[in-house]
Amino acid sequence: MSEKALKSLADGVLKIGDTELDVSVLENGVRVVKQTDVFRALGRDPRGNSRIDQIPAFMDAKNLQSLISSDLQAVIKRVPYLDKNNKEKEGFNADILPLVADLYLKARDAGVLVATQIDTAKKAEMLIRSLARVGITALVDEATGYQYERERDELQKILKAYISEELLKWEKRFPDDFYKEIFRLNGWDFTVSGIKKRPGIIGKWTNTLIYNELPAGVLQELKENTPKHARYHQRLTPDIGQPNLTAQIYKVIGIMQSSDNMQEMWERFKKIKAREQDDSVEFDENGRIKE
Repeated sequence: MSEKALKSLADGVLKIGDTELDVSVLENGVRVVKQTDVFRALGRDPRGNSRIDQIPAFMDAKNLQSLISSDLQAVIKRVPYLDKNNKEKEGFNADILPLVADLYLKARDAGVLVATQIDTAKKAEMLIRSLARVGITALVDEATGYQYERERDELQKILKAYISEELLKWEKRFPDDFYKEIFRLNGWDFTVSGIKKRPGIIGKWTNTLIYNELPAGVLQELKENTPKHARYHQRLTPDIGQPNLTAQIYKVIGIMQSSDNMQEMWERFKKIKAREQDDSVEFDENGRIKE
């Protein structure tokens, strides 16, 4: 290994469906998943040589490159490490799992997948559903037993993983396409001045489509403890909360882009939600949330 290998504090096996992934918590606090197991998580055979320099082989297809987010770009560097038995291994920051899964879902929503990628996208959708509720950090901690060296209160652990103790420096989290699609679906004029004067109902829709899909309790915590001058996403942690927020945003954008109006969008959203859990959200004939 050319780089100094970090030591593992805890190793374990993360089971997602019928797939087992070797995961570790390193001495610097980074959670990693073994390199070849990222392929396994996506239902693909490991392949060493990438077709594009600096891009992992499991995401080196040309049709994916324009959809790679900055968050994903930040975690594609391989991490050398030593497991508890001092065996040399290489892996990736575990945040890569939900982010690369989201990449394939964005490609599917954009209609650019090729036939050989369809099964990968199906596997990616399963990954997103499995990871979205508690985040990859909590899952890795549980698999390695590291959770017992931290807080033992499960709810508090998850909330602290999602919500920063300190406000994060402001940065744009919701892409213009999110609002552009809302304006299009409602037949509103999407202009620079229009997007700055967004109807108040958009905030309510955003809570339902995005923040309500984070683990139970997160939205309530944000409502109660976010200062008036701040935005909810500023209090989400960069390692778990923000990547899962981004994944949900682009998932919703995909639903919007495949819809012709708000009523159709809500119907599609409800169908997808119903596959994951009991549907408790009711809408009126105009596709708006009932009070």
